[in-house]
Amino acid sequence: MSGEEKMKAKGEQAKGKLKEATGRTTGDERLEAEGRADQAKGDARQAKEKAKDTFKH
Repeated sequence: MSGEEKMKAKGEQAKGKLKEATGRTTGDERLEAEGRADQAKGDARQAKEKAKDTFKH
């Protein structure tokens, strides 16, 4: 996994967790959903990079 893409994936996951927690705390369902979406985006980016690494070896 390239370092830059790995950092992006981790950043998206962290941002999503923060948004989800904030949304849950404030009762903002939209923000909570955005947080889950950001986490899923980070998870997908991470999975894509892992697949690339697998095929390189």
